[in-house]
Amino acid sequence: MARMVTNMQKDIIVQRLRDRGCRITKQRLMLLDIILEEDCSSCKEIFYKASKVDKTIGSATVYRMINTLEDIGAISRKNMYRIACGTATCDEMACTISFDDSSILELTGAEWNKVIREGLNALGYLDDRKVVSVDARSCDCAS
Repeated sequence: MARMVTNMQKDIIVQRLRDRGCRITKQRLMLLDIILEEDCSSCKEIFYKASKVDKTIGSATVYRMINTLEDIGAISRKNMYRIACGTATCDEMACTISFDDSSILELTGAEWNKVIREGLNALGYLDDRKVVSVDARSCDCAS
């Protein structure tokens, strides 16, 4: 099951990279595999692991890939380079909300799904449909 989730994550990220106009190179795929399969805490650690696989990879390639993954919302430096898209189960933390008073609320997958369902229902968007997926991005809009 964990490997299937990792493959789904990889497919989602590769599609986001393509949508952004990035070429999908062997080095990018290798870096993505390292990030998906390991708990890396820094670019240096990712570079060290990648250089064991491909001696020609440069540290700038790793830094550019990390920045690109962060730009497309696939990773967060706050999450120590762990992939952050579409993998939470109902009991795992799926959503972190930061408020303007610096407080933070963490929701499990079940709680996050309930918030989404109830919010969409209250606004009249659900009808008889069920939510299949949600792609959330951070924004600085005041509400």
